[in-house]
Amino acid sequence: MPPSTSNIFEHVRTNKILTVWIFFLFIGLFALIGILLGIVLGNLWFGVAVALAAAALYALVVLPSAENVVLSMTKAKPVTKSSHPLLWNVTEGVALAAGIPVPKLYVIDDTARNAFATGTKPENGVVVVTTGLLHSLDRRELEGVVAHEVAHIRNRDIMVMLYAAVLVGAILLLSDFLLRSFLWGGKGGDREGDARITLLAIVVGLALAILAPFIAELIRLAVSRRREYLADSDAVVITRNPSGLRRALEKIAADPDPLVDTANRATAHLFISTPFRTAGHGKKKTGLFQRLFSTHPPIEERIELLKKMGG
Repeated sequence: MPPSTSNIFEHVRTNKILTVWIFFLFIGLFALIGILLGIVLGNLWFGVAVALAAAALYALVVLPSAENVVLSMTKAKPVTKSSHPLLWNVTEGVALAAGIPVPKLYVIDDTARNAFATGTKPENGVVVVTTGLLHSLDRRELEGVVAHEVAHIRNRDIMVMLYAAVLVGAILLLSDFLLRSFLWGGKGGDREGDARITLLAIVVGLALAILAPFIAELIRLAVSRRREYLADSDAVVITRNPSGLRRALEKIAADPDPLVDTANRATAHLFISTPFRTAGHGKKKTGLFQRLFSTHPPIEERIELLKKMGG
């Protein structure tokens, strides 16, 4: 059964809207901490300036070398057309259909079935696959996985997640600074009205300073999960073949050795499926706590959505 075009584009549109709202929530939390910090210190603009400086500091440290760091951490090695002709040809076709430059290709020597993309813009996009994935998928399934990763590159998801990481880091820094400001003693105002505002800011600020890192991490993970749904939908738009990605995800879910040895918490969100799961996890029910703290939506739900698209 061919995929329904209206159904596919509705998934894409919904996912994009939800991601925008999640990010507004993220920025709102960040701004609120800066404002409270300014109130407690007796200078609103100083608090805002500290918030902006924290974000700029993390951006300067994280963004410029992000791609090279990820490739180095995962021990990915570049490949050529002669060494991996199928992967090369599939990627060229998918990139052409997606309307972006052909990404650079890398391979991780690992039996786990997984893949990820990096690159802050389409011009420097990179697709990385494990040898275990290459050995287990047929051409259509590999095309679905590559299309998923190319969708991440086209949608600039890596940049989105880098900004999310920057915001989390900045919020952690601001939260710590806000807590310390209470120990130092906020300046506040001498008038009764100012004193009440300062007292309220202290109460709210204390609660926010303690909870903000936890809330920020939940938001970052929610952004990550939403981008995975969007990449799945976009992969179907690119290939017009939801069954390829669906079958690939089924093989990934049934992977007897799913652990990617070089993966860590900093890179886990990049992979097409969480690289830390236990074998056969796709057959298990996922609890609410696990969902909230997962970088990826449950793989069985992604498979079911692809089936509804005609796969």
